[in-house]
Amino acid sequence: MGRLAGKRAIVTGAGSGIGRASARLFAREGASVLAVDRSGEGVAETVASITADGGKAIAVSADAGLEADVQGFVARAIAEFGGIDVLYANAGISGGLVPLLEQSVDYWTEVLRINLIGPFLAIKNVVPHMTAQGKGSIICTASVAGLRANAGGTPYSASKAGVISLVQTVANELYGSGVRVNAICPGLIETGMTKPIFDGARARGSEDKIGQLNPTARYGEPVEIANMALFLASDEASYVNGQAYAVDGGLSSTHPFAGRRR
Repeated sequence: MGRLAGKRAIVTGAGSGIGRASARLFAREGASVLAVDRSGEGVAETVASITADGGKAIAVSADAGLEADVQGFVARAIAEFGGIDVLYANAGISGGLVPLLEQSVDYWTEVLRINLIGPFLAIKNVVPHMTAQGKGSIICTASVAGLRANAGGTPYSASKAGVISLVQTVANELYGSGVRVNAICPGLIETGMTKPIFDGARARGSEDKIGQLNPTARYGEPVEIANMALFLASDEASYVNGQAYAVDGGLSSTHPFAGRRR
């Protein structure tokens, strides 16, 4: 029996990186997975890999920051699986590193729409179903950038700090419901979002220095975040609620940084 045997899960941002690794791991552990991503091609590849391994998954192309799309994929999960036991609201964008004085309201709005309003919409639409059944696990991807400075751009960091607060406040709002809400704060993980960092380091011949600021002295892999998501999704985490877990090789223990040269 898998650790998620019989459970029904939604994973957003499942077309690549952490979302893909999590969707595959959830399915491997027995869950039926509704994999959601704006990239129809990417999420189709994720589902193809799951079904090739004998798992059960359905691909949905949707924008996690649009309420109509969220309502649609939640309804699809219920129609296909009969309910929802796990929500992993993972979809997000980095927004890049735009200098503060060059940041526009539209730029901030788009980052917040995907990274913070997206998890809110997913939570809002699954909570009625989870509370009706008296149980459920909600997981959101935050970031170490939401804990301290120097780990991401300004709107990205603010959005991820918002996700941590969202998880804490919703966990308490759902007092006694049987629904748990937690966040994962990844450090530097090799994904499509961080590709420019890795590509630049490899072009300079300094790949061995990626992740050197954390005491584990390396960067992380998507499956290492997926492993934490699996734990939080499972009944093993039945007494874990309202928490934000850093999975960052120890980076957030100090957040060291090199000051800018003047």
